[in-house]
Amino acid sequence: MIRDPAITDILSPGRLEGIPARWAGARGAALAIADARGEWSWRELEHGRRQLAELLLTLGIRAGDRVMVVGENCATLVALLFAISSVHAWVVNVNARLSPREIDGIRAHCGARRVLCLGDDSPDAKHHAERMQATRLSLGRWGTISVSAMDERCTPEPVDGNPARDVAALVYTTGTTGEPKGVMLTHASLLFIARTAVELRGITPEDRVFGILPLSHVYGLASVCLGTLRAGASLYLQARFSPAQMAECLATHGITVCQGVPAMYAKLLEHLKTRGAPRLNAPTLRFIYAGGSPLAPALKSEVEAVFGLPLHNGYGLTEASPTITQTRHDERRGDCSVGRALPGVEVRIVDREGDDAPAGETGELWARGPNIMKGYYRDPQATAAALRPGGWLATGDLARRGDDGAYFIEGRLKELIIRSGFNVLPVEVEAVLNAHPDVTQSAVVGRPVEGDEEVVAFVELVPGARATPATLLEFASESLAPYKRPAEIVVLASLPAAPSGKVLKARLAQLARERRG
Repeated sequence: MIRDPAITDILSPGRLEGIPARWAGARGAALAIADARGEWSWRELEHGRRQLAELLLTLGIRAGDRVMVVGENCATLVALLFAISSVHAWVVNVNARLSPREIDGIRAHCGARRVLCLGDDSPDAKHHAERMQATRLSLGRWGTISVSAMDERCTPEPVDGNPARDVAALVYTTGTTGEPKGVMLTHASLLFIARTAVELRGITPEDRVFGILPLSHVYGLASVCLGTLRAGASLYLQARFSPAQMAECLATHGITVCQGVPAMYAKLLEHLKTRGAPRLNAPTLRFIYAGGSPLAPALKSEVEAVFGLPLHNGYGLTEASPTITQTRHDERRGDCSVGRALPGVEVRIVDREGDDAPAGETGELWARGPNIMKGYYRDPQATAAALRPGGWLATGDLARRGDDGAYFIEGRLKELIIRSGFNVLPVEVEAVLNAHPDVTQSAVVGRPVEGDEEVVAFVELVPGARATPATLLEFASESLAPYKRPAEIVVLASLPAAPSGKVLKARLAQLARERRG
């Protein structure tokens, strides 16, 4: 736990823009952010926040307006995040790698007053700016920013200055199970997760955190970015994931903390194997963490062997800002548990009737706490379905609680496959397939057949691997009951994924149906 009084002070409740303002006074010359274009101290970050806030006001941004930012990880994006918060507007942070249709859909739904494109650090953002005929403005050392025409139809949302009620960020889900929804996260909910991330990871101002997770995703925004900066630590940002660049960064940039999704670690291991490296060269690294999707036991074991560190794990979703459970940095686990509930967060496992499930049994995970979303923007029906009486969030995820209070995620309620009357959890089939040495990662979906469902598995192989669907099925059959075995195994060059690295199972389910004809 952190004892430094200066850190305790910065962790007090407030608004997002309080982070650079306070650390500029306490550690002004220390490094705050680094990216491919340079480094910025806390004093420079605070100056940039003020400069950009003044620009937003001249652009007609009002309290309660939605400001859409199209870009990829860079220092300017962080400064803009704090600047938008400074004028009491909502930041709608969107990854530039989304298609024009996706960008335009989010813009229309949120009713953005302005769209800001950060083309200096993202070719895709530059293309979106050109498509929107945005005006390019110079920001000095912060580069350039392209600004769309003002949408006069934008109506400000109410703002009352209460961090627990005022929305700081409107985060759009990746749409893995349907159309994206805008999740309203308040200043208090995001800062609660930032504070908890600091405490449970033991982050101090001396840490240097690897920022590869997209800031457009709540994991990268709240846990990585805000958590790092709230601790007074420095954040090294990379715009896009590359296993070679990740390995180089961990080896040469003094990184002490690395957070990612399982797919990133799998790709990094694959890269190291091609170079014949049995261990990762990361001399300063002390803490590694995986989240965002299920962690397979085989991957966890291999990562720990290559890194020489325990791979920590956690669970959450956008609607929880995002974390609900997490393993502790001082407790090494040999299983793939996602840890215990965060301090201040309550968790229930409920049956289909909404009653508490018997101890040790699988049910839907419900959570309640200061991290829970305010609701879905402009979607009261979806909000009512997710937020239950008493302030509980029904996550839609299946889980069970272990004897020591740690939780295990068993899969998505909507992804549960019912085969011949038996329940098949995709995560169980994926764990078996991922244990094959030729498999980088896999994803399992259900496919409707007449009066039933069948299991379809999609796998991504290690480069040069010789495994075939037939050999993989034979391998899986040794560990799976007949009703759990895939009816079809499909090898893909790469699994479709969101910018966060999460596999897009909705696309795979559609592909599975198309393959059946």
